[in-house]
Amino acid sequence: MNKDFYALIMAGGVGSRFWPVSRTEYPKQFIDFFGVGKTLIQSTYERFLQICPPENIFIVTNEIYSDLIKTQIPEITENQILAEPLLRNTAPCIAYGCMKISELNPNATIVVAPSDHTIADMPGFVSSIEQSLSAASGNDCLITLGIKPNRPDTGYGYIQHTDHVLNTDKDLHKVKTFTEKPNLELAKSFIQSGDFLWNAGIFIWSAKAILKSFQKYLPDMYEIFSSGRNEMNTPREKAFINNAYFQCTNISIDFGIMEKAENVYVLPADFGWSDLGTWASIYEMADKDYVGNAVIPSDQVIMFDSSNCMVNVPKDKLVILNGLHDFIVVENNNMLLICPRDEEQRVKEFVAEVKSRFGNKYI
Repeated sequence: MNKDFYALIMAGGVGSRFWPVSRTEYPKQFIDFFGVGKTLIQSTYERFLQICPPENIFIVTNEIYSDLIKTQIPEITENQILAEPLLRNTAPCIAYGCMKISELNPNATIVVAPSDHTIADMPGFVSSIEQSLSAASGNDCLITLGIKPNRPDTGYGYIQHTDHVLNTDKDLHKVKTFTEKPNLELAKSFIQSGDFLWNAGIFIWSAKAILKSFQKYLPDMYEIFSSGRNEMNTPREKAFINNAYFQCTNISIDFGIMEKAENVYVLPADFGWSDLGTWASIYEMADKDYVGNAVIPSDQVIMFDSSNCMVNVPKDKLVILNGLHDFIVVENNNMLLICPRDEEQRVKEFVAEVKSRFGNKYI
C-alpha cells in the first residue's frame, strides 16, 4: 500500500432531501439506509482502507458532527477529523484538507470523495481510484471520475470529454466542459453524443497540483490557508481554522477551479455508483417486492393494493397502506412525509416551509 496515497472524505452536509430521517442533528451520512449494519460514512471509510493506510484517511465535517464520527469510526484519531466551524461549500474544505495533508507529506497524492455515495462494484472502484492516483502522482493534472451514463438523468451534472488523452495513461481524457443538472431534452442529447459522463464529484490530484491551482484560480483562499501552514497538525490548528473560515467565500471546487483549469482530465468509470441524492435513488437501489414496493425495514409494514412505493419507517412502527401507488412514505420521530415519487424533488421546499412555520424544531 502506497504511503503517499491519502483520502479526504467530505462529510459536512445536512442531506435535507432525506428529511425527516436525515436531520441537522443526525444527517444522512450517519444513517444506515439499507439495513446492512453500516452507515454511509462507515462504508466509505472502509472502501478507502483498501486504497491507503488508515492513518492517511482524513474526514472533513461540520464541527457539530465530530463526536458522531468518533462514535461511528472509533479508530480514527483527533487529528484526522477536520472540523469546520461553518459551512462554506467544497472549495474551502478541500483547501483546508489538502494544505493540512501537504504539511504532513509534500509528496502526497489525494483522492477527495463525498461520504454519502454507494458503490456496488468494490474492485472496480478500487481499481479506478488506484489508476487515477498513480496518474496524478506523476503528472501536473487534476483528475475527476466520470460515470458512464445509462439513462438521461436530470439529477446529475455532466462532464464532456475530448479525444485528447494523458500521455502516461490513455484512459484519461481531457475535459472539455462541465454542465450543471440539465433539463431532460439536453440530457438526452448528452447521452446520444457519447462523449458525456455523469459527474461523480470524486477528485484525484497531487497536493502540489491542487495547491498550485488554488494559488492561480482562488488566490485569496490560497493565501488564507497558506498563512496557517505552521499551525496545521498542531494544537493551534483549531483556532486558526475558526478564524480562517470566516474569511472564506462560499464557493464550490467545481466552479472555483475545475471549470477554469486547463489541466483537468476525466477517467470514464462504471462501478455501480449512486450519489444517493434523493429518496428515488434509495428506491432504485433497494430490494423490491413483486409489485415494486421497497420497504426498509419491512417488519411491520402491510400493503394492500399498493405498488411502486418507497417506505422507510422505524422497525417498531405498524404501517398499513391501501391503494397507494408511486408514493414515498417516510416517518421518523413522529414526523411523517408522504408525497408522490414524481414530486420528490420538492422535499427541500417542504423542509423550507416547515422551517418557516416552526423554526428549527423539526429540521
